[in-house]
Amino acid sequence: MLNTCSLWESTDRLYYPPMVVHVKPRTRYSSKTMEGNQQKVEANIVLLGAENVGKSALTVRFLTRRFIGEYGDIESIYSHTDKIDGRDICFNIWDSLCPQNGEESGYINDRQLQWADGYILVYSICDRASFNVVRQQVQCIRQAKQKLASTAQIIIVGNKRDLQHRRTVSSEEGRLLALSTDCGFFEVSAAETYHGVLMVFHELFELIREARALKKGPAGFKGIVRSMSAVFGRKRTE
Repeated sequence: MLNTCSLWESTDRLYYPPMVVHVKPRTRYSSKTMEGNQQKVEANIVLLGAENVGKSALTVRFLTRRFIGEYGDIESIYSHTDKIDGRDICFNIWDSLCPQNGEESGYINDRQLQWADGYILVYSICDRASFNVVRQQVQCIRQAKQKLASTAQIIIVGNKRDLQHRRTVSSEEGRLLALSTDCGFFEVSAAETYHGVLMVFHELFELIREARALKKGPAGFKGIVRSMSAVFGRKRTE
């Protein structure tokens, strides 16, 4: 069952010490979508991960600033507008269910792969099996990106940072997975703080925005390489 709904909250910008371990470098640019004098852009984000890792808790924290510990098995898409750098950003968030009916733990359906601009892959630092699920999902997304020529971005999130006494996945393991797969990485506690969760969504949007800028640029990376090759080629023949 897929439920589509919208939640609203105050969007005052807050600043706080980051809990990020590793993020990719980013570039800022202006959206082409205009509503009057207000620049606005949308980002489709899919949350994935094993059961009971806190996907819905992270989503609801971002949408409402509140923490709710228990959720039913309902797959939902939420729309939420936030401000980043003075612009209205519409986050469309697909809070997905974990794989069922004998599907592989790393399974991601085609609709999600085609819809997403970015992914938040969540595991519990207290559950090594959930970390292995994320590892599989990263590879699935990377393979799909090549087939679909997608620029979708990924952030890996280790949740339940407040439960250090039950930790079975080290921060270093999460960071190394992110580095080896070109993903961002955070450890957060949806139960304890809104700020870390906010940073995850905002950072993912920045990565999406950078990817779009590179894709829509007049030359793009490949064009720059071709231009440089042409310049140096001319110099060699002059």
